[in-house]
Amino acid sequence: MRVIIVGAGQVGSSIAASLAAEHDVVVIDTDSARVDELTYSHDVLPIEGDGTDLETLEEAGIADADMLIASTDSDETNIVVCGVSAIVGDPFTIARVKRPQYLRAWEQRRGAFDVDFMVCTDLLAAKSIVGVIGLPTAQDVDMFADGLVQMTEFEVPADSPVAGQTVAEADRFDSLTFAAIIRGEDVLVPTGETVIEAEDDVIAIGSPESMRAFSTAVAPQEDEASDVVIVGGGEIGFQVARLLEEGGYKPRLFERDEDRARWLAENLPNTTVLNGDATDQELLERESVGDADVLVSALDNDQKNLLSTLIAKRMGTGRTVAIVNTGDFTELFEAVGVDVAVSPREATAEEITRFTRARRAENVAIIEGDCAEVIELEVDGDSALLDRPIRESMADLPDGVVVGAITRGNSLIKPRGDTAIERGDHVVVFTDTDVLSEVTEKL
Repeated sequence: MRVIIVGAGQVGSSIAASLAAEHDVVVIDTDSARVDELTYSHDVLPIEGDGTDLETLEEAGIADADMLIASTDSDETNIVVCGVSAIVGDPFTIARVKRPQYLRAWEQRRGAFDVDFMVCTDLLAAKSIVGVIGLPTAQDVDMFADGLVQMTEFEVPADSPVAGQTVAEADRFDSLTFAAIIRGEDVLVPTGETVIEAEDDVIAIGSPESMRAFSTAVAPQEDEASDVVIVGGGEIGFQVARLLEEGGYKPRLFERDEDRARWLAENLPNTTVLNGDATDQELLERESVGDADVLVSALDNDQKNLLSTLIAKRMGTGRTVAIVNTGDFTELFEAVGVDVAVSPREATAEEITRFTRARRAENVAIIEGDCAEVIELEVDGDSALLDRPIRESMADLPDGVVVGAITRGNSLIKPRGDTAIERGDHVVVFTDTDVLSEVTEKL
């Protein structure tokens, strides 16, 4: 597939790196330094130029392109790029936008602006944050099979009762499969005898109910979050509060700007909006932020986000989540004490990459920097899984593959070695990225 990416920033470069191994990728950017860097770092064709310029797109081969991804930092530029591409070509177009109003307008009529798929960075980040709030120690959450199946990545704390147990001992839930264990740089496909160690990341697949039960087993001292504090009333903070309200929460939100705070109070009926600087320790103490279950810092500055979360941690807040605008800082934030760091740009790059791959599957989740994937597939007459016990089917599949869940109609089936899969079943499978193409072909 020939893919043209306009914008070689963090999002565009990450997408290019993910797609270059299997596709013919061209990247366009106006910044000569970025173009030079791409020349040496990725197997792509870099072009210096303006993606809204028809001549530049023609130089990139837009007439023969299968897909165009507009990922600059300007919403309007990305929408224009998609429109211009339709003049001389017919690629599938993906536009990245920050502001949800563009997404809402596009959702009123899919294909508007000549955009076939639109990704909203701020809304995506907010959904990522809300997904982990309800599950202590959860680092990532993805839904499959219309919500029947959930994939969750749990970090096992040093004091967790699960640390030191074998998978067989920890596997006491009706509809949960331990798909993988990430230990440092290694991804392990566990057996019943595999011991879960402190600081492991456990990839579990199963029902949302089983995920909540396992979350309690991992951290029984952690109650389900009820008191959530949001720092920063920008677009991401607003969206987090709105989504929490939809889930029945009544969060508190700190916003420094008086006019913005007034607007937030008018548009968030179940959120207590406080006008003040959330890096002011006296204010946080006065508002008992130390008693909160979760604090989400969604300010527009990485340093302020780090400061507010560390202050909250010191005051006794149970769990902290921070927005990180510089992707390289994500691991640093978590290393110094932030429980979960969410990068809107990384989340956007992953969502776009996920969508390009999901064209050969029902749904896709990307694990730990693209080292593995969880995919949902419908079983047809050519599948290696059809009408055979899973134990027998595994002999025809490469190592590093785990069938995590099966859905049949509205029913969820926990896979076992003797489980036979039927035509029309949906399977949720964990697979090493290195064997992904072989796995999707056989399944």
